[in-house]
Amino acid sequence: MYLSLSDWKSGKAAGAQRAATVAFKASPTVIALGLVSMLTDISSEPVAAILPLYITGALGMSMVAYGFFEGMNQSISSVVRIGAGYAADRSNRPKPIAAAGYGLSMLARAGLLFATGFGGILGVIGIDRIGKGIRTAPRDAMIQAASQPEHLARSFGLHRLLDTLGATFGPLLAFLVLVLVPGDYRMVFVVSLAAAVLGVAVLALLVPNRKLVHSGPAGGDQPDTTVAAGKPKLRELARGPLGRVLLAAGFLGLLTIGDGFVYLALMEHGQLDTLWFPLLFVGSNLFFLSLALPLGRLADRTSRAAIFVLGHLALALAYACAAAGGSWLFLLGALALLGTFYAATDGVLAALAGQLAPAGSTSSAIGAAQTVVAVARLLASSGFGVLWILLGSTAAMLIAAALLLLLVPLAWRLLAGRGEPAGNAVAP
Repeated sequence: MYLSLSDWKSGKAAGAQRAATVAFKASPTVIALGLVSMLTDISSEPVAAILPLYITGALGMSMVAYGFFEGMNQSISSVVRIGAGYAADRSNRPKPIAAAGYGLSMLARAGLLFATGFGGILGVIGIDRIGKGIRTAPRDAMIQAASQPEHLARSFGLHRLLDTLGATFGPLLAFLVLVLVPGDYRMVFVVSLAAAVLGVAVLALLVPNRKLVHSGPAGGDQPDTTVAAGKPKLRELARGPLGRVLLAAGFLGLLTIGDGFVYLALMEHGQLDTLWFPLLFVGSNLFFLSLALPLGRLADRTSRAAIFVLGHLALALAYACAAAGGSWLFLLGALALLGTFYAATDGVLAALAGQLAPAGSTSSAIGAAQTVVAVARLLASSGFGVLWILLGSTAAMLIAAALLLLLVPLAWRLLAGRGEPAGNAVAP
């Protein structure tokens, strides 16, 4: 990976040549984990798709309350991410840790059938977010261990593609259920629970319980007995290239507000009835899944750091489109740009953090990156809710877009001119 963006041109040809000599082979483990994530998102996204309107509409709460709720979802999962990553590294068996997280989310789905009122639902969703925080870093470490080093971002892109298929179908499922049985949120929760049970079953039956090892030259699912995972070293995570990635991801996250804000801003222009709100999630996810593999491949062949940083330009433009509104062109533009942002950053950041991790700390490094982003987004969502109340949605969106455009060059500069020992593909 050429973290040094100034060396991108000189390293691009060598990295592309090396990656081209090794054909991409989809790992069965990555595919299985993608199916688990797809089913889990089919379970979680119908609930997520109705919450913004439920909180601000049915419960009549303010945008400040919604901002706090959106941020709290991020913060709850961030509390346990590093701990779960550390536990996976320490035990050298990430599957049981990931399974505990998926199982906890499955129990939360069952809890939705019995929760009553805002407090009960908030508690159940909190348990689900803890489950997400537990499972994410160990799962991504399993993806890294099973992938070819030359095509690491592409493997994460494949996983995110399957994950996003679930995230696309989930809101669509919620829309269809509410069309068939208007106002019957309980039926949405029943369907959600069924998908969660299937996801846990696929994880138990199809994902091998392998130790974390550093991939040998073959990569993929080939076992490597030459290098053991070792003990995790948390204090080393903030040093060197990984520390700079964590810092850049953190301050860019400070201007990454919840998707619900973008969708609610689009709704304020009066083009759509509230019935269509879940389909906005579907729209951005369609662009995400169509771009996840191409942008992962581009990141592997050029610079993962560059793709990650530049992806935030798409987010800033999505804010601008949401602020402009008033036409279908801006609505579609906002959804397309939001999907592009996630395709350029989600899997790419995991690949980048995992590759730069100290020996034996893959899960911890990925968990640290995810925690930094989650905490930053907590602050972003909470602050943006206040800004929305004070200035209105249009001004708030334009301010967020302008500030993010200022931060992108700073992130580029932070990651530029810094050497790194390995190329995007494994150094020849």
